[in-house]
Parts: sequence; C-alpha cells; structure tokens
Amino acid sequence: MRHTPRKHLLSYAILILGGILMCYPLVWMFFASFKTNSEIFASKNLLPQSFSFDAYITGWQGVGEHSFSLFFINTLKLVTPTVLFTVLSCSVVAYGFARFSFPKKKLYFALMLSTLMLPNSVIIIPRFLLFNKLGWLDSYLPFIVPALFACYPFFIFMMVQFLRGVPTELDEAAKIDGCNAVQTLALVLYPILKPALFSAGLFQLMWTWNDFFNTLVYISKVEKFPLSLGLRISLDSASAVAWNQIMAMALLSILPLIVLFFFAQRYFVEGISTSGIKG
Repeated sequence: MRHTPRKHLLSYAILILGGILMCYPLVWMFFASFKTNSEIFASKNLLPQSFSFDAYITGWQGVGEHSFSLFFINTLKLVTPTVLFTVLSCSVVAYGFARFSFPKKKLYFALMLSTLMLPNSVIIIPRFLLFNKLGWLDSYLPFIVPALFACYPFFIFMMVQFLRGVPTELDEAAKIDGCNAVQTLALVLYPILKPALFSAGLFQLMWTWNDFFNTLVYISKVEKFPLSLGLRISLDSASAVAWNQIMAMALLSILPLIVLFFFAQRYFVEGISTSGIKG
C-alpha cells in the first residue's frame, strides 16, 4: 500500500508526457502560423518573433474566387447528411441483426463482416465506374447514398455488440405497453444506444471531414471542394508557398473536430469501451 501513490505518480507522469508528445504538433502548428517561411525553416525557436493575424486573414481569402468559407460550407454539406444517415441506417440494421430472427441471419451477418476485409483501394475503381454511370460524379451523392443504405459494417458491428448487452426484457416490456418494433427502437433503445451512436457519429465525422483520397476521386470542380482539397489547391496555386497561411488554415480546419471531441469525449469513450448496460 505504501507504493501505491508512487505508482500513481508514475502513471500520471507517463500520461502527461504522452499528452505533451501528442499535442506538440498542434502547438507547433499554431505558432508556425505566425512565422515567416524563413522562421519556419531556419529558426529552432518555438515562439515566433512577432504575432500577427495576417496569415489567417490572407489565408481565409483562399485561391482566386474561392475562399475558405466556401470550403467550410461544402464540408458541412458533405459531412452533415453523411453522418446523420450513417447513424440512422446503421442503427436500424444493427437492431435487425441483434433483435430479430430470420432465415440465413448468420450468413448475412458473416457476409456483412467480410466486407471489412476489403481495402478501399480494391473497391474504388468499381465504385467510380458505378457512380459515373449513375451520373453522381462532381456531387456528394457518392458519400451520402452509401451512408443512407448502411454501407459501413464497422458501425453495424459495433452497435450489434452494444445491443447484445442490452436486456431483451426491455423490448418485451415495451411490447406489453403497446410499442411496435419501430417505437421500441426509437423510444426505448435509442436512449440506451446514445454512447454507441455518438461514437459512430464521431468516427464518421472525422473520417469524412479529413477524407482526401475519395473526395479527390469523385469531385473535380473547385466550387465543390471540401476543406481537404481546398488546402491542397492552396499549395498548387503559387510557386512560393506561404506556409504560415497553410498552417493557419490547417489549424482552423481541424479546430471544429478538436472542440467537438473535447465536449463529446465522454460518450465517445463510453461507446467504444462498453457493450451494454452495467450495474
């Protein structure tokens, strides 16, 4: 028992050190947004010689007629329906696998999980050909429609595992009270599923917000570029890159994710660490 405080201090010290190492790139990016190119590449000092918000003002103007406000709006147009449809559709499919019995259920569940083994590079060409025939290129439909039809087996599996830990007596009690399957899911299980729903939503939000490869493949018009592609064209637009502006816009692009994760981290951790009701 005498060594317990020392063990705690050692654990805290390791966690603090790990936190500093994880946060240092963000801190460096913040201070680099106030530096000139010569300071960024030549100076070893973390702090800039002077603080000026010119990089944020100039960088926000974007490239040509397209400012970063347009890229932010495009990102919201892409991310918002994708996240909402993913959470809704995957929870409905997970509810079916976890609570209902139907022919070849185990086979369908195994086939659904087998799609997790396919890397994105394998299916990107068939998807591109399909979306091209449907006329969905240069739009956000290649992201929104798959989310509407629960094409994310990772989230389905996560919610199925969560629902398996929820007592079926709750469903039976809701049925006795006159609830059908839809009402049971909406009124009884969704409040319990809230941690898993938050986790799925945050994962999908981060993946879609930061997605560069798929947006580059499906979107070619600059006026529809999200933030990931907007940052890229900022590098291509000038022979001499103003890295302080790139750092400033990169920091602003990830700031919403940092704030959201900070306020929703309790649900995020609970959703990926639990598989039902405890206590």
